[in-house]
Amino acid sequence: MKGALWFVHIKNVELPINAKQVYVIIDKVVDHFTSPRNARHMPDADGIGTIGEPDCGDHCMIFIKVREEIIHDISFLIFGRGAAIASASVTTELAKGKTIIEALQITEQGIIEALGGLPEMKQHCSNL
Repeated sequence: MKGALWFVHIKNVELPINAKQVYVIIDKVVDHFTSPRNARHMPDADGIGTIGEPDCGDHCMIFIKVREEIIHDISFLIFGRGAAIASASVTTELAKGKTIIEALQITEQGIIEALGGLPEMKQHCSNL
């Protein structure tokens, strides 16, 4: 698969590898996880949204600044796994410059596609 990194770490061990146990991490996911865009607090935000349960798993806060009904600036703070961080990062890129109504139309599948894909077992992370 071009553009993918096979993330398997086995040192001096010979094991049969079941295809379901191998994670394919797409380059864009790794990029957004290691260098998340717009990850910061926004003290003068016009709106703040939260999702998730801080006590038991992934939790995300989204901050927006709106000018003339357009999302002028957007940022996030997240407590979550790599796929959730990458999903939040790419979501800010998708939403910036859109109206609130347009941004609300961003779907889980749209986020997954913008990331170049996510392993099926990690696709719930894009739901934040």
